[in-house]
Amino acid sequence: MVHHIVLWNLKEELSEAEKKEAANRIKKELEAVKKEVSGVVSLNVVTNGLESSNKEIGLISVFESEEALKAYQVHPAHVAAGGFIKTVTSGRCCLDYEE
Repeated sequence: MVHHIVLWNLKEELSEAEKKEAANRIKKELEAVKKEVSGVVSLNVVTNGLESSNKEIGLISVFESEEALKAYQVHPAHVAAGGFIKTVTSGRCCLDYEE
């Protein structure tokens, strides 16, 4: 299994309402991709982290293989979601590992 974890912060210039709307859209769009791409074992977007967090949004996902992760990354639905995500986030961190 390949684990893919991505963390972001929302851009500071967004209002609280805009941040909430953006987080909800990120969650909706990314979680929809799991239904369209084969090899996705699980995919969850976290938008309600605790106050101790230093990132506001987390993507926690597991894929059957590295090939499945690569297919997910170039899938049109993921690319479209990523285009939006880039406009409202900053400070992306990513960790991929095999277990």
